[in-house]
Amino acid sequence: MRSVPGAGCLLLCLLLAIVGAQAGGEVKPRCQQSPTEVSCRAAGLRSFPEDLPRGVKHLELSHNLLQNLSESCLPTLEQLEHLDLRSNLLVAISGPALARLPRLHSLLLGSNRLHRSYRDNAVAFRALRGIEVLDLSDNGLESHMVGGFLGGLAALRVLHLPGNRLSQLPAGVFQGSPRLRELDLSNNYIMDIEEGALEVLRELAVLSLALNSLHCLSSFSLWQLQVLNLSHNALELFGWEEGQGPYLLQVLDLSHNRLLSFPQLPAAHRLMHLNLSHNAITSLDPSSHHPAQFVLRYEEMASFNTSLGTAASLTHLAELDLSYNCLQLLPLLFFRTMRSLFTLSVAMNCLQDITMELLARDGDEDRNGTATWQEDAALPVRSMDLHGNAIRTLPRWFFDALPQLEAIDLSSNSLRPCGGDTGGTSGGSSLGAEPCTAFHNIPHLQHLSLRRNGLTQLLPHTFSQTPLLSLDLSENQGLAVLQVALEGLEHSLQQLWLRGNHMDNSRAEIPCLDELRVLDLSGNRLNLLPTGLFCSPLRTLDVSDNELPALPEQALVGWTHSLQALCLAGNPFHCCGLGWLDALQAAAVQLPDLHRARCTHHSITNRTAPLSSRPPWPCPQPWDGSSLLLLAALLGILLCVGCGVCRLWGRGVGVLQPQPQTERAAEGGPAHSDTKV
Repeated sequence: MRSVPGAGCLLLCLLLAIVGAQAGGEVKPRCQQSPTEVSCRAAGLRSFPEDLPRGVKHLELSHNLLQNLSESCLPTLEQLEHLDLRSNLLVAISGPALARLPRLHSLLLGSNRLHRSYRDNAVAFRALRGIEVLDLSDNGLESHMVGGFLGGLAALRVLHLPGNRLSQLPAGVFQGSPRLRELDLSNNYIMDIEEGALEVLRELAVLSLALNSLHCLSSFSLWQLQVLNLSHNALELFGWEEGQGPYLLQVLDLSHNRLLSFPQLPAAHRLMHLNLSHNAITSLDPSSHHPAQFVLRYEEMASFNTSLGTAASLTHLAELDLSYNCLQLLPLLFFRTMRSLFTLSVAMNCLQDITMELLARDGDEDRNGTATWQEDAALPVRSMDLHGNAIRTLPRWFFDALPQLEAIDLSSNSLRPCGGDTGGTSGGSSLGAEPCTAFHNIPHLQHLSLRRNGLTQLLPHTFSQTPLLSLDLSENQGLAVLQVALEGLEHSLQQLWLRGNHMDNSRAEIPCLDELRVLDLSGNRLNLLPTGLFCSPLRTLDVSDNELPALPEQALVGWTHSLQALCLAGNPFHCCGLGWLDALQAAAVQLPDLHRARCTHHSITNRTAPLSSRPPWPCPQPWDGSSLLLLAALLGILLCVGCGVCRLWGRGVGVLQPQPQTERAAEGGPAHSDTKV
């Protein structure tokens, strides 16, 4: 082995340079900066950056490797207002270091390890007298540690403490920060809130206690609160105290709890959004539950007055979510005092009946839908979600009770629509007849979903005089849509979904809908598209997963001027008939699933190829008139050539002619000769 002269010296110099760089300090990371903002996010920093602009106001150092914040490593930044130190390895922060930041208003320390030296860190926080926004999330803090951090932060307005180890809120924990306006305590282990813990926060407007372990709140008295999130707890009981002044609460989230009944609410409040989804509410009657039904026994149960009205004071409520509960009965008169209710969701319950009163008496005409709704009790609801129930029919007065209803989702039920020209009415009219629901002559209804209702046929004029803009009839396997069923929607319907119905050509008779913009025919068995669609100015069309060999040229003539997107994968297209694809691509129609579409070449043992690239196999040319003329000409040439050869043979030119028998006899030869063996 021969050594290269100078190679050892070069390698030694490189090693010394590396060691020298490590001994002399880190290589300065690349930071994005301007005169007032510097970002060194995820720059691998192990110490505070040097040579920062003196006028920097916003400094981001998140997602680095900082462990300590001491006076020696922190320069004086008199103009700094915002400091982001989230997702580091901070264990200790010194008071003199924070004193170098006299104008600091926002300090983000989430996802660090401040619990390890919480006593010293709490003392250091006394230097943050002007701090207004503080993030201490995910720092392993326990209940007894928090009070020390907040002891001298009188100017604090926003505090984030999610993701810690708080198990209770002791009285006086926020006494040092009485001006808090926004407080996030989510994702902890809070089971108890001592009296006086939150009452000192007279300016608190937004409070989140989501993702904790609260079982009971029976004396809620934060009248100034505007937003309260109590979702994802274990609440069985929620009650308010009747205060002297009105409650200012506008948003209340009680979803994902264990409430058995509608919560007790004060008489005077401004609640606009109430979320009660994912609970165990079985009835809207406030007196329907006895204290013995609660899993846990509370001392507050003795004073819990279930006779107080619950819905009577919800005059400002605009949105109510009761989905994912256990309601079997929906009494619409329960909502009559909600004069501002815009959106109502009772999806994914166990609803079987929709009645007027809370309790339907035996023999009550309301169950049969023959009662009459009072006009003065009409509900202002415009959007209703009833999907995922067991509703078989809607009472005949249902749409009279909701004169402003524009959209309703009735998917995943067991409804059967009445015909529009048979005199059918909701609830069924004859003995033994299957009950049906009338969807005709509803002038205010615009959006209707009957997806997954087990429908097999739509009767004539099912939606006549109902100016629907969108209609979803998907996932009704075996559904037959005759042309007369959709008559009446020719000048209104803009969106139609017929996905996953397994319809063949005879079951998809769609009339000419001159306003139709969106059509979903995917998941059926169509090998031809309904001709009634050719006049529709479609913008979005989904024909994927059918049996179409091609798209009709007649439809493309009009669609190329309006169509913007087409889904077509999952069809057995013919590789030798893709002129329609050329027309679509020439019209710049978007084909989002073209990469999944394939075509079949039938002349080569049914081989398939991607539709996105032209098949490599040649296609047979069609026989037209010119081809026949060419073939006739070739045959004529061949005949002429044949005749010429015959004439040449007759003249003895270039060939041996056989002699006649008479000539052979004249020459003395036998006329016939036999070969003898």
